[in-house]
Amino acid sequence: MPSSTKLTRSLVDTAMGRAPADLVIRGGRWVSVQSGEIIPDTDIAIVDGHIAYVGRDAQHAIGKKTKVIEAKGRFLVPGLLDGHMHVESGMVTVTEFVRAVAARGTTGMFIDPHEIANVFGLRGVKLMVDEAQKQPIHVWVQMPSCVPSAPGLETPGASIGPKEVAAAMKWKGIIGLGEMMNFPGVFMGDKNMLDEMSLTHAAGKTIGGHYASPDLGIPFHGYVAGGAEDDHEGTRLEDAVARVRQGMKSMLRYGSAWHDVAAQVKAITEKKLDSRRFILCTDDAHAQTLTYEGHMDRVLRHAIEQGLNPMTAIQMMTINTAEHFGVSKDMGMIAPGRWADVLIVENLIEFSADVVIACGQVIAEKGKWTVDLPATKYPRWLTRSVHLKRPLRAEDFTLKTRARNGSRVEAHVIGVIENQAPTRHLHESMTVSDGEVRADLKRDILKIAVIERHRGTGRVQVGLVHGFGFKANCAVATTVAHDSHQMIVVGADEESMAQAANALADCDGGQIVIKDGKSIGLVELPIAGLMSNERAEVVAKKAESVLKGFQSCGCELNNPNMQLSLLALVVIPELRISDRGLVDVTQFDFVPVLDD
Repeated sequence: MPSSTKLTRSLVDTAMGRAPADLVIRGGRWVSVQSGEIIPDTDIAIVDGHIAYVGRDAQHAIGKKTKVIEAKGRFLVPGLLDGHMHVESGMVTVTEFVRAVAARGTTGMFIDPHEIANVFGLRGVKLMVDEAQKQPIHVWVQMPSCVPSAPGLETPGASIGPKEVAAAMKWKGIIGLGEMMNFPGVFMGDKNMLDEMSLTHAAGKTIGGHYASPDLGIPFHGYVAGGAEDDHEGTRLEDAVARVRQGMKSMLRYGSAWHDVAAQVKAITEKKLDSRRFILCTDDAHAQTLTYEGHMDRVLRHAIEQGLNPMTAIQMMTINTAEHFGVSKDMGMIAPGRWADVLIVENLIEFSADVVIACGQVIAEKGKWTVDLPATKYPRWLTRSVHLKRPLRAEDFTLKTRARNGSRVEAHVIGVIENQAPTRHLHESMTVSDGEVRADLKRDILKIAVIERHRGTGRVQVGLVHGFGFKANCAVATTVAHDSHQMIVVGADEESMAQAANALADCDGGQIVIKDGKSIGLVELPIAGLMSNERAEVVAKKAESVLKGFQSCGCELNNPNMQLSLLALVVIPELRISDRGLVDVTQFDFVPVLDD
């Protein structure tokens, strides 16, 4: 609600007609998420960026200089909020992400910058916080909690602990603690993890969750007891139910590659659980998705397709989200005292914002911006993050074995699951040739390597992966490699893998596809090897060249570059690879690639 005496008086005077509004919207259908009603013939009076009056007739608040917008029976919807997301996954900066999504109706984002934190630590997070504060919409930052995500199993470029968390909790713009990914650390009583959560609780801020295990037994209960207040890692109906019953908010995500709404929304549509305990989010949305399909508007349309009532779906990305983070006095509904974040929409089911009003100003009409966004200068160190000890050679990607030539060895292989973050732990028999194991395209088994790129140690870990479907001499390399963001290379042959890795180092990070010795797809991401400061539509076209490159190599997965980027995330079951080795995430321990 109003935070100053001056604003309070301004709101009261405008509501009473003693002072004119800056802006009045007339004749709309009010989507009142707080009461669950759609109320016709509603006016909204706005002053000093806030809502002063919502009711039948705001004529008394209209003065000579008041701007009037005629809604003409269109819906008046609260600005959409994304309750959990990573800007870096869009491959653009905070400003360019806002440019891509706010014109579509997203007026608030709760971001966890743990990607840049893994590269540059606290100074990287501070840069994101500072840029977030400049935006014309609300961008709240959750302080990253797990850097690295799994100590001892990977090597990040920086680290964050309780000391850093305590410092950040005092910063303006920090809304809480980012997703607590080290869930075994929590239920096993790791001091650093528990201290970070306690510090956040003491600061009165929200603790983000991340329980990626399908085990809903005692470990799950131990994790919840640690204080995590939400979780977006559920993929099954029983996951959503368990989280809500234990007092958490179940975040149902629909990003570029993680499609977890359909299975879990049945907790509402079939089991009739209270929808106010559920939140819709994106988690990871690719620049191409943002540009061509949308952001929270896309999630809303999808949720409605899955059987949600439009009002319920809108509540799950407005009032539910705002209440969860303790900011419902400021946003999340169209009501007096709140920031004037209002969307004028013709159709709730085929949702597309005609007008976007954020903090009381019209920022976009028909998807086109009407105001300027802030310019940000980035320091040079931010664009120099790829450090290789030397250029890579084909022999760096060989997988040696002690087994005799012609014999077969058992291999632990990462199995990609389309449209899901988890992987399978596959066991495959591989033929030994010239003292090594090679990719087997007929069985869809490729090489995968993680190259340490933060300290230039020269460390290269090689493994095997199933699911990409390459049918030619191809390799794909990326410096977007959650969460430690080393360099990942997947390829059918070692020469292509070396070429891809070296080319990516030359452009200071990004994603590249090599086929038959030529680059056929490239998006440069020089900011921490994660982001570009080009417009989202430009990045989207470049990212599209990478996706088309995957297809040219024979890959038919949806958004395979997103799948690739998670193969080093050693906190999501079942099997992952880091710069330190192959990790069985169900046991949180290393396993050999080959049982030789």
